[in-house]
Amino acid sequence: MCGRFTQRMTWRELHERMGLIGTPLNLRPRYNVAPSQDVAVARANDDGRTLAMLRWGLIPAWAKDQAIGHKLINARSETAAEKPSFRSAFRARRCLIPADGFYEWRREGKTRQPWLFGLRDGAPFAFAGLWERWTVPQGAALTGSLAERSQGDAVETCTILTTAANETVAPVHGRMPVILPGDAYGPWLAGEDVPLAPYPADDMTAHPVSTLVNRPTNDDPRCVEPIALT
Repeated sequence: MCGRFTQRMTWRELHERMGLIGTPLNLRPRYNVAPSQDVAVARANDDGRTLAMLRWGLIPAWAKDQAIGHKLINARSETAAEKPSFRSAFRARRCLIPADGFYEWRREGKTRQPWLFGLRDGAPFAFAGLWERWTVPQGAALTGSLAERSQGDAVETCTILTTAANETVAPVHGRMPVILPGDAYGPWLAGEDVPLAPYPADDMTAHPVSTLVNRPTNDDPRCVEPIALT
């Protein structure tokens, strides 16, 4: 799975890497992106690829309330095309979720030790994602960042596809997010059949980080700093 990640790049960096168009977004560095927060997402339209802020945790169009989004932060790539929660988005609403690192946790005794994974060259990359547009129904109970929304408002959400872990991630966790190579961005957004395989392990790095990352309110450079395990 993928429960936290980092987005430390600027709009200009994403513009150059993903060929974005449109008004630049004032992106601040994110060191600990957590579910239910807004994340930068690239989508394709008739003119090109644009960047938008979507809530992480997919809420299907047919959902009665927002609670399901907490369970749908990830979609298994092996079954997403058939699952009722994801199949419509898999066919018609794909996206790229920019990142430059992601966290997984390994249980060590009674504690869970977080690890940060990234590319060996430190470059930004993109998760394969899906997005949905949910219209707030009558009587829906709204909490958190959606508390100020009203009946009839449109809420756009997203999820990250996952796959089996490669040799770098496997010692920590059995699943990892699908990281797309650059030449797959266009085909993925166009709805084509793209391999959703583990990213090459030799091109990735990993290091343990402080348990500060366990709290979503901690979102600063301390979260990504390597630590020595005792």
